[in-house]
Amino acid sequence: MRQPSKGPQQIPVVVLAGFLGSGKTTLLNHLLHRSGGTRIGAIVNDFGAIEIDALAVAGALGDSTVSLGNGCLCCAVDSSELDAYLERLARPDAGIDVIVIEASGLAEPQELVRMLLASEHPGIVYGGLVEVVDAAEFDATRARHPEIDRHLALADLVVVNKLDRAADAERVLGTVRGLTDHAAVVPATYGRIDPGFLFDCRPSQERVGQLSFDDLHDRDRDQDRGDHEGHLHTQYDSLSFASDVPLDPRRVIGFLDGRPDGLYRIKGYVDFGAYDTVNRYAVHAVGPFLRFYPEPWPGDEVRRTQLVLIGSGIDAAALEKDLRACTSDAPHTADEHGMWGVLRYVREPEEAA
Repeated sequence: MRQPSKGPQQIPVVVLAGFLGSGKTTLLNHLLHRSGGTRIGAIVNDFGAIEIDALAVAGALGDSTVSLGNGCLCCAVDSSELDAYLERLARPDAGIDVIVIEASGLAEPQELVRMLLASEHPGIVYGGLVEVVDAAEFDATRARHPEIDRHLALADLVVVNKLDRAADAERVLGTVRGLTDHAAVVPATYGRIDPGFLFDCRPSQERVGQLSFDDLHDRDRDQDRGDHEGHLHTQYDSLSFASDVPLDPRRVIGFLDGRPDGLYRIKGYVDFGAYDTVNRYAVHAVGPFLRFYPEPWPGDEVRRTQLVLIGSGIDAAALEKDLRACTSDAPHTADEHGMWGVLRYVREPEEAA
């Protein structure tokens, strides 16, 4: 599946949040060292005048870091100011593949997500909220900061970190899962999660958002060479779905509206057949966030649907069956209302300009 040559690829922007000491910077450094060639840009927001976190990642990022000190990003800037920072990383000559905003430990994730969704920058797309939890201090943190329950409910991906130090790891994992809303919950130590949750590990032209079709099943071949010793392995499930039969838009929206807990990411292209014979629809879903991007079929492209779904604890066989039920090969003339559900998730022209 080829990416059309027209227009720039939108860069996913991932918000990395979590209370003080949860391990956000450690996780970001892990991603930097396991990026597989993907170029990561970072906005690092320390709370305080000495930007320790920015110094910790600066060696790996060089000029791909935007550092904001002495205040919380969600309080210090508005959407237009955030766009200015994003512009430094999203310009084409920077060659950035994914942007990570590491929020301060006192930031309000909801406000950061709101600012990204309100962004008018045409070169970026919201890439999800990752909430990092310190398993060893979870009970104490929750007692001091009861708002953590709300943060977990907002997250698209929750990394339960420092499980090796938790006295009752399974209980903590169970509690966190009970507090999330459709989020994938990933156990970790030392911030080590599979980068495939967030971005491509081998950039190519065959890409939508964060993950390539090839990379999803081609894990780093050196993962077992020592750096995974002594920590829990990330467990996630994936499904690659392809169909030469067009999909019915109403059934697709029904499937997306009812997607299960733990299904973190959906990406790819959908062929709606007679409902739109000119365009294919790139789909980008992160947690509850959903967007369709219509684009003309390339002249030599075989018309088919290709999707990748990623999550934690998902039933791949059931999802495959549900997607197959969305196909429709019955000859018909598309009715004018069939695409309304899809078009609700298409950016207006002035919004995308």
